[in-house]
Amino acid sequence: MPTVTLIGSRLADAGREFVYEGESPDCAGCPYRSQCLNLSVGTRYRITDVRENAQTLDCAVHDAGVRAVEVEPAPVPANVPSKGAYAGSRASLAGPCPHTECPSHEYCVPDGADFDEERRIERVLGDPPHDYCALDRELTLVEFKAEEE
Repeated sequence: MPTVTLIGSRLADAGREFVYEGESPDCAGCPYRSQCLNLSVGTRYRITDVRENAQTLDCAVHDAGVRAVEVEPAPVPANVPSKGAYAGSRASLAGPCPHTECPSHEYCVPDGADFDEERRIERVLGDPPHDYCALDRELTLVEFKAEEE
């Protein structure tokens, strides 16, 4: 059974992925809190369906209101140390990277995964998008398995 939550109307597109960051201070006193704040903080989600017949509700956070959507946990693409990186194994991120201009930065510091956690690799995607690593790391681009609800 899918999880139904509320998301900003401008963001309510099937296929869009996001990391749930938790409650905003502006959520205090909102009558829709239980429908909106029902996801796990730090988890990456994919919108699987937008409820078309649902009304747009007023929201103190989203200027165009919120809409009902169905979501599921999504896998996290990430660069991990190449040694031992194969489907089914467990891996951790290599560590922080200050090189924000690198084409691999979004995979070395991915939204939805933390440096201090070990995650199961669902599949190996191949070589990272960079030509060389400024930190001299041997990395492989993988997809971490989606977190269970």
